[in-house]
Amino acid sequence: MESFLIPGQKKRSCTSDAITRSPRKKIKLEKDERMKEEKDEVDEDSALAEFSLPVPWQKIKAEGLDCDYALLFAKEEADQLFKQLENEVVYSTGEEAKVQVFGKVYSIPRKQATYGDAGLTYTYSGVTRSACPWTPTLESIRDAVTKTTGQTFNFVLVNRYKDGQDHMGEHRDDEKELDPLCPIASVSLGAARDFIFRHRDARGKQSCRQIEPVKLELAHGSLLLMNPPTNTFWYHSLPVRKKVLLPRINLTFRRIVLASKK
Repeated sequence: MESFLIPGQKKRSCTSDAITRSPRKKIKLEKDERMKEEKDEVDEDSALAEFSLPVPWQKIKAEGLDCDYALLFAKEEADQLFKQLENEVVYSTGEEAKVQVFGKVYSIPRKQATYGDAGLTYTYSGVTRSACPWTPTLESIRDAVTKTTGQTFNFVLVNRYKDGQDHMGEHRDDEKELDPLCPIASVSLGAARDFIFRHRDARGKQSCRQIEPVKLELAHGSLLLMNPPTNTFWYHSLPVRKKVLLPRINLTFRRIVLASKK
């Protein structure tokens, strides 16, 4: 705060005879001080709210489906984050690069990695994965998502698709380790890809209901929040798109429930 101290004098000297004899001058000083205080408050708020300012969210709803979609990063920043992740993320190999589906083991049609807080594990598709320590870029993106949504996350699954041939089959993120009250935050960087939701009662030839799928295109720098109870009722997938020639990195931030809190 500006105190209008005159060098070499005490604070009381700012109410000198000259200022006392000139009310108009005193009023001007008080007005300047208020303006300075307001400017300092605005600057401080802007610094504290780097990512907490409202973003233009798009609500996506259907029966049992509740999602929010927004562009979190501008193109220049998204480009830089993609490059940094390409240098930092180490993807799984060997058995950790495989999944189990109906008792059969398949190679994952994309690259995967898991990062998070120390000691966390996540089991899905028959494989248990341990969290590697956060990289600087993953921490930065996680913090941006937290400041934007108000939700905290302690784990992230990284999927890298080399092109449109790499894909992800229909599934639900409903594993027992996940906090059922926390949304899953999906950040997309790189090539835009189609993302499809399908209701559990409308899947396959034996489906018992006619419910239209919900189709989205996840853009470079975008954030998709899958809020409860979406993963209870809806499967999601990233299908093959042969015309897509560029890579994409997707980060799904989650909150793992610690064993002591289950």
